[in-house]
Amino acid sequence: MRALLLVDHGSKLPEANTLLETVAERIRAKGLFDLVIASHMEIAAPSIGVAFDSCVAAGAKDVTVAQYFLGPGRHSSRDIPRMAEEAAQRHPGVTWRVTEPLGLAEGVIEALLDRVREAGR
Repeated sequence: MRALLLVDHGSKLPEANTLLETVAERIRAKGLFDLVIASHMEIAAPSIGVAFDSCVAAGAKDVTVAQYFLGPGRHSSRDIPRMAEEAAQRHPGVTWRVTEPLGLAEGVIEALLDRVREAGR
């Protein structure tokens, strides 16, 4: 079973945290993964570790931790990979990886330009 674990920073604002769950729902609808779970690096629940454990408890043998961050920084280059590794160590035999942040992906550029066009209306 393949799982996708989405992770953002986490916020005190519920609507900010709900946004990631909406992203997870849209990815679930595409049917590319058996399981898609939203998690947060800090501040909000579930944490990366709790969400990783949930993936494995549901039967995941392969977990991709996808960063919902735009650019590189301490969180994306050190903190999240470390948190994912700590969670993975509790589950020997589970394959896992951490994606790069969204950065310069073509879809991000197009989404930004869409927002610019919308603002001009």
